[in-house]
Formats: sequence, structure tokens, C-alpha cells
Amino acid sequence: MTDEINMHSLVLMHYSIALCNGTEIESSFDDEPMEVRMGHDDLTEGMELAIFGLREGDQQTLTLTPEQGFGPRDEDNIHNMPLTDFPDELKAEVGLTYLFGTPEGDDLPGTVLAIKDDLAEVDFNHPLAGYDLIFKVQILSVNNAHTQIQQDA
Repeated sequence: MTDEINMHSLVLMHYSIALCNGTEIESSFDDEPMEVRMGHDDLTEGMELAIFGLREGDQQTLTLTPEQGFGPRDEDNIHNMPLTDFPDELKAEVGLTYLFGTPEGDDLPGTVLAIKDDLAEVDFNHPLAGYDLIFKVQILSVNNAHTQIQQDA
């Protein structure tokens, strides 16, 4: 009997994420499979729960709510930023996504929604926030060997 996915498994899988209208956002089915280490933020918590308990060879298609996917849209994540915050070679343009540095040194993507006077309205929500998503997976392998090592240590 094959291993069952637990919260410490190393999982090799194909996946796709689509909007409920059928628009595919991304997929590994025609490419290399994705390796996921459960509990390491490789997937959203809701996506991890969706594959929890599956085994090698299992396939599943689920509709995830925004809370299970990339979270609900938060209007507090929309900010007005001076156009001077954009480098000269990357002028603010409506519809484009830019990477902004955080005080912690991380990169945070933000999409320009509008430009008015000397300000750009920037949305820092995840682009898929607020959407129900179709999450399809095919489990290729489950490795729980390192789970035993952690438990034995």
C-alpha cells in the first residue's frame, strides 16, 4: 500500500489552477511536475488540505473558496503611491505589475489600477485573491521517509 499524504510529506504532483469560468491560470500537466513539501508554504493552506490523505495515483478536482485559495480581496491592500516611487526606466502604467521592496527586504508585487495627478493607485492583493478556483491534482508520488526521521529524532 502506498503512503498517504500527511502534513510532512514530500509530494510529486501535477496540478492546475483555473477560474470557475474555465480560464486556466497555470498548469504543470504539459510540463514538469511540481514537488511540494507539505507544511512549507509551497501551497496555500487550503490547497494542502485538499491533497491531505491522497495517495500515489489519486486524482482530484475541487473548487476552492477565496479563503482556501489566495484569500479574500482586502481594500486595505490598495494604496496610493507617488509616481516618484517608480524608477524612470519603469514608469507607472495602468494594468502592469511591479515589484516593490518591503522594509524586511522582500519583494511584494503590486498592480497599478489607476494614475491620477502625481499618484498611482496600486493593488497589493494577490491577483487571484477573491476568486473561487478550480484546483486539479494528480499525485505522482508520496515520500514520507523524512517523516520517520523527524519522528525518530
